[in-house]
Amino acid sequence: MNKPKPYSDMPLRNRDIKVIVNAGLARRHAAEQRFRWYGLTAISLGLIFVVLMFGSIIAKGLPAFWQTYIQVPIAFDAATLDPQGTRDPQALASADYNALVRSGLRQLFPNIEGRLELRALYGLTSTDAAYELQRQVQQNPDLIGSNQAIWLLAAAPVDTFIKGNIDRALDEAERPIKNNQIEWLDQLQGAGKIEKQFNTVLFGNGDSREPEQAGIRGALMGSFFTLLVTFLLSFPIGVATAVYLEEFAPKNRWTDIIEVNINNLAAVPSIVFGLLGLAVFINFFGLPRSAPLVGGLVLSLMTLPVIIIAGRAALTSVPPSIREAALGMGASKLQMVGHHVLPLAMPGMLTGSIIGMARALGESAPLLMIGMVAFIVDVPKNFLDPATVLPVQIYLWSDLPERAFVERTSAAIMVLLAFMILMNGLAIILRKRFERRW
Repeated sequence: MNKPKPYSDMPLRNRDIKVIVNAGLARRHAAEQRFRWYGLTAISLGLIFVVLMFGSIIAKGLPAFWQTYIQVPIAFDAATLDPQGTRDPQALASADYNALVRSGLRQLFPNIEGRLELRALYGLTSTDAAYELQRQVQQNPDLIGSNQAIWLLAAAPVDTFIKGNIDRALDEAERPIKNNQIEWLDQLQGAGKIEKQFNTVLFGNGDSREPEQAGIRGALMGSFFTLLVTFLLSFPIGVATAVYLEEFAPKNRWTDIIEVNINNLAAVPSIVFGLLGLAVFINFFGLPRSAPLVGGLVLSLMTLPVIIIAGRAALTSVPPSIREAALGMGASKLQMVGHHVLPLAMPGMLTGSIIGMARALGESAPLLMIGMVAFIVDVPKNFLDPATVLPVQIYLWSDLPERAFVERTSAAIMVLLAFMILMNGLAIILRKRFERRW
């Protein structure tokens, strides 16, 4: 008697097979579609957040590129500026220019009396107004004895109000500008004596406690000197290290340890390099605190692993046939590397170096540890002058309560992002321009 066949051995009809296959395909297609929608949703969310972030920064930062000025009639009184008539530069520098500003404001509103009202009137212009008159007289002493209509920098509350960031409907005690000042500003606007001009102060001044006088020039120069030191140290050392490890170093346990440590250093938090710089360069070697030289040394330590890794990758991308052909023609190993391999790998090395420098440009944590967080008014002129850098300047301004510093913080972020985009774009251009495909 024959035993019945197991269920698994029973033949399936073509119709059943087709149903099973179609069901499996439907599930696979549905899973693939869901996965595709998950990816598109993630990308869309990321783009939305990026757009919101950049939109917020640009909306807050664009007004900082324009500054409010008030046209004030200035009588360059010879009795006040140069009573001796000698045009002595020292006498012109020490003259009472504040008296000229106050006299011009009173001329605009001759009916104002009383100490409090006069103080409010004088508060319409920045304290830099007197220094602006001083600079003009020193550059052109022939102004003495003449009457001129001069555009003077407005105070930060006035600038904020003119830009619409102060609600005039608020109670007087809740806003930094008084009712009588608003009335005077309305009159000046009606007479065409208030206008917004391009904010040259932002790019021409160093830091200041007064928002309308604060600029990023000091931070830009500090960043320039710091990055210059970083590049001059990290690029040649990084390239030389990459060439040695890739072309000349023997393959043994010690070189393996060095390679592992270089890869690990690339992932070390940047603040650790700041602590190392504080302990070694400042406390041990006694280098000046808050100097671009020390900042460049610290950032060089942080950038070196990135340049070494990028350099080794660029050397590895050169085909072995280049090396074999050079050696076959009688070149020494040094000649082979210097004349053939290194020139072909240099574009990749430069790309990695630029990316590493862009990362160093945006760092603030290691520089905070070596004192570059100090309040620096003067623009640094060399590598040893006290300085700060753009990311640290942004950090300092973001902690200040004045509304005008919010604009300057966002504007400084825009400048920093522009430099980083420029450096990354340069790296892409170099890679596309000089890249060899083997």
